[in-house]
Amino acid sequence: MSDENGTPDTSTGSPGAPTSQAAGTSAAGTGSGTGPLPEPLRFFGTTWVDHDPGPRGYAARRVAAAAGSLVAAAVSCVVLRLAYQGIAIADLGGFVTLLVVVMFAVCSALAFRHTWDGFAKRPDPDRQASLRGLLAIGFVGSLLAYFFRTLTEAPGESLHRRELEEARRRHTARTARRTGNPSKKRRSN
Repeated sequence: MSDENGTPDTSTGSPGAPTSQAAGTSAAGTGSGTGPLPEPLRFFGTTWVDHDPGPRGYAARRVAAAAGSLVAAAVSCVVLRLAYQGIAIADLGGFVTLLVVVMFAVCSALAFRHTWDGFAKRPDPDRQASLRGLLAIGFVGSLLAYFFRTLTEAPGESLHRRELEEARRRHTARTARRTGNPSKKRRSN
């Protein structure tokens, strides 16, 4: 506790929370031994960096994410089956029924491919916005892509790992050039 104002003597965050220096990481550009921080992945946080062990670690999260996406895909298929039965009961005709089935199949296939490609490279925001409706219709394909990617790695892990290694390489190159005391450098008149 600080004597002046009665606040805890922690740098930021909640009391007892490790500071970034104590956790082994720090913000980029704050001195030597520091570097870029990893970007957290949905459902995985930053456990993907070192494949943290434990009951709430990387492996457990991969199993939970795979099971969750597979269950969500199965429930979605049941909902689509009920929608199909509703169309059949409405007796709209064979052409409309076929059109709906083909639409969901094609949109699911396109959503699977788009989601799968999104794990390897950052999607174009304009293209992502234009495909929003298609991805919403083909949500089963996105869930299945998430499931299959989770079997091998956290979805997006390889992309984020490449970006983190590149950022660390650039940071190392930048900080290696800035050795010495800049105030002692000669200035030309």
